[in-house]
Amino acid sequence: MPSGRRSSVVEAHEAYMKYHKHHVASDDDEQEEVEGSAEYLSSVKTEEGDPWPQFHRVEKTGVIYATSRAKRHGFDPEDPAWANMGQGAPETGPLPGAPSRNFNLSIPDAELEYAPVTGNPHLRAKVADYYNALYRKGMPSQYTAANVCIVPGGRAGLTRIMAILANVQVGYFCPDYTAYEQALGLFLRISPSPLLHRDVNEAVMDAEEFAFQCSGRGVGAILLSNPANPTGQSIEGERLQQYVETARTQQCSIIFDEFYSHYYYDGDAVDPQDGGADDDSNWYVTMSENCVDLYNSCIFSHPVFSYSRTNISRPKTVSSAAYIEDVNKDPILIVNGLTKNWRCPGFRICWIVAPKAIVEMLGSAGSYLDGGANAPLQLLALPLMDLDFIRRDTWALQRHFRMKRDFLLEELSDMGIQVKWKPRATFYVWADLSGLPPPLNDCLVFLEECIRKKVVIVPGVFFDINPRGINNVRKSKCLPNIRFSYGPPMRNLELGMKAIREIIQEWKDMPPETADDYAQERGYA
Repeated sequence: MPSGRRSSVVEAHEAYMKYHKHHVASDDDEQEEVEGSAEYLSSVKTEEGDPWPQFHRVEKTGVIYATSRAKRHGFDPEDPAWANMGQGAPETGPLPGAPSRNFNLSIPDAELEYAPVTGNPHLRAKVADYYNALYRKGMPSQYTAANVCIVPGGRAGLTRIMAILANVQVGYFCPDYTAYEQALGLFLRISPSPLLHRDVNEAVMDAEEFAFQCSGRGVGAILLSNPANPTGQSIEGERLQQYVETARTQQCSIIFDEFYSHYYYDGDAVDPQDGGADDDSNWYVTMSENCVDLYNSCIFSHPVFSYSRTNISRPKTVSSAAYIEDVNKDPILIVNGLTKNWRCPGFRICWIVAPKAIVEMLGSAGSYLDGGANAPLQLLALPLMDLDFIRRDTWALQRHFRMKRDFLLEELSDMGIQVKWKPRATFYVWADLSGLPPPLNDCLVFLEECIRKKVVIVPGVFFDINPRGINNVRKSKCLPNIRFSYGPPMRNLELGMKAIREIIQEWKDMPPETADDYAQERGYA
């Protein structure tokens, strides 16, 4: 094999192992270029060892790691030659058929003050109305503004939650969102406890097994994403109801990260191209059997026909809020926000929905952790919480992202990249590289080869959550996996797939040799 190819494989494992072994950190761009090189590491070490022993090194998340590696090859997010399929954010521009969004903002002097640390009361009330209307219609226990805490981003929300947890074990799944590793590892009162799938072929844990593990481990809380990042799978229906019941009966809090709850592609409702009628009725009432029969027999020729008390034009969304009995007693915390479902990541406006007593604790934590969310942007978010806007926008979002998902799945299949679980939700594909010629079937090698072709993806090992380094990173079961994001515009996906085809063809023309051989040769395995 040519020496250039050989060294690229060594570099992939070397960079990753140094990232996990050495305690040298800076966000300085100049260091970013040389971090991980033997020359740099030796230059900053002293006879005493680490030159900054008074600081704790916080590792990068998978997206930041992949991006920093790409920067060594000239990555610029504004450069159209690059295809960033690693980003965890959706495209933010107008979508076909979506309602317009007015982002004009005039800030009065009064709005330059701090917002309440739990958020603007009007926005809190809007968020409560959203959950009541979509998931709790007719239930005696309803959310109010007192059940909502507005936070400056999802990570800030998770940090507040971790800060108020007592001395408990917190369960988590693998694979799951990469930032959970830091959230679970930085607070010493928390003891991370992985929940293991006995059947590696199941995408989500069976409800009975979940209850068994919660009881057997004695966990006080569970942190999970639903729909799941990176697999795109979903806990819903009876299974989700049983998860909530387990939390209630075992007094084990479940922290549901529901940031992708609008990105569903398997709903049964008819997709009206213009979003549906201008009223909120079809969000939460059941379609009558007569209406279903008439619709199926094509008596109604127009897909936007509005039948009294129907949900013909309701897009599928999922939330654990639908199965909570008492909003102030059931130990369920829901984290969501404008970042993904509303495609406004730059707003940094998110929320936690929880029992009132928990919201009060979150406010106390926020007073010293982050000080609260941006005051003017909370006002700008108010129209985005109108139910008619949400319905129309969600239909457009699902239609557009389903098209991108199907394109990506077809391309990956054609290239021999396997997808074990077709994503039902989110905008990610959890792909398996096992069928590719080695060492391209190693996600770290795959990343290095991709960035040489101006493509950014995230290696699967970063979703193998490893708080406080309790697992051996070299033995990760996620080494054959890659997370592809179809959050970016279609142009990025087309550009990325073309480049990856070229990479695979180049490696097919080379003699087989595995990445493990190189890692073993360098002392990493």
